[in-house]
Amino acid sequence: MELCDKSILMLRQMLDQKEISSVELTTYYLDRIKEFDHQIESYITVCEEEALKRAALADQRIAKGESKSLTGIPISIKDNLCLEGVRTTCGSKMLENFIPPYHATAAQKLLAEDAVILGKVSMDEFAMGGSTQTSYYKKTKNPYDMTRVPGGSSGGSAASVAAKLAAASLGSDTGGSIRQPASFCGVTGMKPTYGAVSRYGLVAFASSFDQIGPLAHSAKDCASILNTIAGHDIHDGTSAKHKIDFEAKLGNPIKGLKLALPKEFFGDGIDSQVKEAVLKAAAEYEKMGAELIEVSMPSLKYAIAAYYLIASAEASSNLARYDGIKFGYCTPHAKTYEERITRTRKEGFGEEVKRRILLGTYALSSGYYDAYYKKALYIQDKIKAEYRSIFESCDAMITPTAPTPAYKIGEIEGDPVKMYLADICTVTVNIAGLPAISTTCGYDNDGMPIGMSVVGKAFDDAAVIQVADAFETNFKTQNPRL
Repeated sequence: MELCDKSILMLRQMLDQKEISSVELTTYYLDRIKEFDHQIESYITVCEEEALKRAALADQRIAKGESKSLTGIPISIKDNLCLEGVRTTCGSKMLENFIPPYHATAAQKLLAEDAVILGKVSMDEFAMGGSTQTSYYKKTKNPYDMTRVPGGSSGGSAASVAAKLAAASLGSDTGGSIRQPASFCGVTGMKPTYGAVSRYGLVAFASSFDQIGPLAHSAKDCASILNTIAGHDIHDGTSAKHKIDFEAKLGNPIKGLKLALPKEFFGDGIDSQVKEAVLKAAAEYEKMGAELIEVSMPSLKYAIAAYYLIASAEASSNLARYDGIKFGYCTPHAKTYEERITRTRKEGFGEEVKRRILLGTYALSSGYYDAYYKKALYIQDKIKAEYRSIFESCDAMITPTAPTPAYKIGEIEGDPVKMYLADICTVTVNIAGLPAISTTCGYDNDGMPIGMSVVGKAFDDAAVIQVADAFETNFKTQNPRL
């Protein structure tokens, strides 16, 4: 097994037993980035000098016998997480030269353990997209097939892990932006319960949906990262006070668990190979002693409309701060105050961001608020109620992560309707604020990964990881064709 194929737990043991130093491990990943990332285009900014300094500090900590779970582990982070002194672009021209004066809480917690941040990875602009092709900087490729998208918006995170250019990564998930690219790139990605991880220092898209989470090679690795970055934060008013041990149920038997299969998630629009792989995985759970229960989520047909109305409305408010005055890009062509704001936004934002701002502003405008936004909130309540009803009798839910495997670059990006419908399997989790993890459960006829999602009750993230890990234990993954 090559060094880059090892789990965080394996790397931890090697570091603590002095089989390798963090400086050597970090150099190994930096060399892989230099060798392969010109093909993948996952990194916007590589922090080589700072990473090696951090690795040296990690080695000092290890030498004292004071290492923590992520000490010396090389990790990439999505470019919407602030890192003090390091350019944070959100994949947008608008923030081309923005250098934050502070760390995001999640990044600060990594650094507090002397984890090594290799750099900032690409993403759809302001996390708006499902392909990482709306990035102003790097339009990331899928390591399994570089003619295909890696998913989005955390496509740079997923691709950097799949291509073994980082041991793990942090992404953000607003409507599936961790889980869908994890599915497309054949890695494991988790969106924890809303509020479990502080959003402080995460550049906002839709504040009531956004959540930071890990992408890694296994559910165990995701649990280890979450135990480091989760916890209440006084800087984030939506931060929850629940304490979660994400590793608490790892290794517990699946026998006796009741797993829901919502019939709407296996209906029209789901690729036949995806459906077959996920149902085959569900059958494996049944062999382990779990009980499969068919359930219904009738509100699923309204989920995309409700999600995009609420998310775009919040985006309209959050992105109003980019006016060319306080920070970020400022047009050099304006003569008046009004022209400065108008031209700055026209020149600084990409087409998808403009589309969502317009949609959100329209939905919140006088005369349309009741007709659109208010009805979307009603659907949100219905979806939450349906999940509550299902979890009264079930321990977790199994669904496809995406309707299809990764599609070809340029195949649907020009069609907003198709792009938005591709989120159908993931958005309800964000709407309800629940935890969910995506893990690879099979491959299609072209060798592309297929993702299965495990959804759980709020703050029962440990059960979600338990169920995913039980499947991963006996599933053989395939490496990308780099």
